[in-house]
Amino acid sequence: MSTTGFDLIVNRSDLTQTQVVETAFSGTLAEGTCLLRIDRFALTANNITYAVAPDAMGYWNFFPSEQDGFGRVPVWGYAQVIASAHPQVIKGTRVYGYLPMSTHLLIQPGQVNAFSMMDVTPHRQEMSAIYNQYSFTSHDPAYAPDREGLISLFRPLFTTSFLLDDWHRRENCFGANTLVLSSASSKTALGMAFLMARNKPEGLTIVGLTSPGNVSFTQNLGCYDSVLTYADLETLPQTKTAFVDMAGDAELLRRIHAHFDDNLTSSCRVGLTHWQSTSNFVDGLKGGPKPAFFFAPTYAQERIKDWGPQDFQKRVGEASAAFYQDAAKWVQISETAGPEAVTASYLEMLAGRIDPAKGHILSMHT
Repeated sequence: MSTTGFDLIVNRSDLTQTQVVETAFSGTLAEGTCLLRIDRFALTANNITYAVAPDAMGYWNFFPSEQDGFGRVPVWGYAQVIASAHPQVIKGTRVYGYLPMSTHLLIQPGQVNAFSMMDVTPHRQEMSAIYNQYSFTSHDPAYAPDREGLISLFRPLFTTSFLLDDWHRRENCFGANTLVLSSASSKTALGMAFLMARNKPEGLTIVGLTSPGNVSFTQNLGCYDSVLTYADLETLPQTKTAFVDMAGDAELLRRIHAHFDDNLTSSCRVGLTHWQSTSNFVDGLKGGPKPAFFFAPTYAQERIKDWGPQDFQKRVGEASAAFYQDAAKWVQISETAGPEAVTASYLEMLAGRIDPAKGHILSMHT
């Protein structure tokens, strides 16, 4: 019996244009494949980064659309194996991983073990392996059914936060006395600020930049020594400063370089939450080092090599547990379902109108 589902597809040239299209899956699966029912996923500013990132980073390639010029924006969440033609993958298995904003996903499992499986579908193999792994909830020590929303929201983002924190510590914050994070209310920025603040290097000041409406919320979390609006950037003192750019706003980057000039010791680009004002290559920068993109999967592989896979997971897990416990105090999980609700939430996130105190968990199923 065939399965009918739906995909939310987005115009790659105009991210505000969306369509919900019907898709069908045969009742007889090809040998070695599995059909996942995508139950719930988180929608965050990180997903907008996937959509606006350079084509060379490959985010659009994971879940292509048959409609020319359109694609499916990747998200992170939970799914159930509802049909399997793979001898090592049992129907009913629950997994966490990288998913499209859809009701279903057909994968080709490989490297199956007790803890996880990889999707070895040929078109996904040129991208980082970290995005192709699906973890089995039955062997995830951090998993609990009532924590699915919280884990979906923070797990992929917090790993980036953990890696950013580790990188800056390893590099002694590039000799800076001040660490400035833009889009300070974003989950990746909050995770990094949380980690840096709980074991702060001596003499370091952590500053968050955000929009006026998010200042109070961000300051009250206690992760930052101070929180300023973007308009107040030029009031920051002229000290050795490392900048972590979560916003991706080209004009903001110019202002940062102009204000700190030779006092800017590092200019790290991570996110593109201010996608309307971003540019992958920003000209007119005055002073400071050339901005460099931080690609978390590459640095993760480096640290896995340094520490070993088990130690890496232990370090991330311990840091995650501390952050989840803190985040549960201030994040409000909001769950909505159905193609129309998912589309509306996506457009709200794209427009930057999402309350940072709310965590949006969505499902394309009605």
